[in-house]
Amino acid sequence: MKFKDRVHGRRVAAEHCGELTDKTVFINRVAKVVKGGRRFSFSALVVSGDGQGHVGFGLGKANEVPEAIRKASETARKTLVKVPMRGSTVPHDVVGSFGPSKIVIKPAPPGTGVIAGSVVRAVVEAAGIHDIRTKCIGSNRAQNVIQATMSGLLGLKDPEAFAHERGISLEEMGYAPY
Repeated sequence: MKFKDRVHGRRVAAEHCGELTDKTVFINRVAKVVKGGRRFSFSALVVSGDGQGHVGFGLGKANEVPEAIRKASETARKTLVKVPMRGSTVPHDVVGSFGPSKIVIKPAPPGTGVIAGSVVRAVVEAAGIHDIRTKCIGSNRAQNVIQATMSGLLGLKDPEAFAHERGISLEEMGYAPY
């Protein structure tokens, strides 16, 4: 399922979130070869979140680094989504994938901390997840890893809502959080 299809119904306006913090994950200098030599420009990847279950990411491109970061930050604030959480961790195991990247996300008991690579760490910390285990499989390119992580986080379901849809209790479903 594509990222844009999973986002349906989970988008959150930036006004409905608390104080948003931005984290610049990656800055890349790219060159276009022209008749007179090389023309350099920059792209920036930014993650934005409020630490209370809302997170988004954005890519910005410009001739100067600050402008690229500003554009990426604006895009990140427009793509905020709600991530279901159970305490300080995720409710269940999930695998997110995008292109050649695959991210395995697993809940962890309180006190474990964030066990993740730098890009995944930026996303889950912006979302406010404090106890989690992750593993990146395949490509570790920052843009692919962020999209795979977001895909995984969007694949999470709230256990209470899921049990309510089925008409059973959490105990009958066999759900046991940490």
